[in-house]
Amino acid sequence: MASGPGLESLVDQTISVITNDGRNIVGVLKGFDQATNIILDESHERVFSTKEGVQQLVLGLYIIRGDNISIVGELDEELDSGLDLSQLRAHPLKPIIH
Repeated sequence: MASGPGLESLVDQTISVITNDGRNIVGVLKGFDQATNIILDESHERVFSTKEGVQQLVLGLYIIRGDNISIVGELDEELDSGLDLSQLRAHPLKPIIH
């Protein structure tokens, strides 16, 4: 995974990270290194379920190893704040198999 200018432009922005084990972690990107290890601040994990709304587990300052990252995406905070996560239902993501 390249860690070039793409991530540099996201520093101090809210991002969403999908990990290889299917977790969705949202937080403010504070830094990264050449191995794409990333540091998130004010982070939380969104846990999806088909039976109840999305749970948000507070993680705070959080480091994710680069070899556990599948997808990094910029989060539209305005659109995200308009979502009622308590009413959202979805199947949890399955782990990525390489």
